[in-house]
Amino acid sequence: MKLYYSPGVCSLAPHIALREAGIAFELEKVDISTRRTAGGEDFRAINPNGYVPALEIEPGFVLTEGPAIMQLVADKAPGAQLAPANGTPARYQLQSWLNFITSEIHKGFSPLFKPAMPEEAKALFVEGLGQRFDFVERHLSQNDYLMGERFTVADAYLFVTTNWAGYLGIKLDRWPALQAFRARVAGRPAVQAAMAAEGLKAAA
Repeated sequence: MKLYYSPGVCSLAPHIALREAGIAFELEKVDISTRRTAGGEDFRAINPNGYVPALEIEPGFVLTEGPAIMQLVADKAPGAQLAPANGTPARYQLQSWLNFITSEIHKGFSPLFKPAMPEEAKALFVEGLGQRFDFVERHLSQNDYLMGERFTVADAYLFVTTNWAGYLGIKLDRWPALQAFRARVAGRPAVQAAMAAEGLKAAA
């Protein structure tokens, strides 16, 4: 397998999942500004949308979109218990969390990285993210992880997206359970290894 990634963006979540699963894989860095891979390929020939992550499962078969990639990784290493079994109510609960993170948190952050976005608009997006964090905070105040006591791919995704807050100057002091969750995930060896490989550290 080969994971196409760019440091610190959402591709870090499947990168963490691959390491948690103990699956052998290659990493290939993508320059998002030029859409060129480290090997000199046009990344749009791999993913026409031009964004990471993309996971080459085998020659000619590339899967895109983080939540789908992470579930595939989890299913290829069932012993790692990164996702409940397919067809169970718990699996649909996991998918619910993945959809919530991708649509409400990930996409809530996206406009904040655009230099042309007016400050007034950014303030509205930050307020909206705060409401989503309130929801997550209530849940994590009673659970170590999104699915309860066990780490899953959804936790990797939540960790990665909330890591962007520090880089954008958004303080998480209002959400102590979320902060405790982030520290818990940051301490996992697979998370530390993935971040080191990408030249990153957890944002405060």
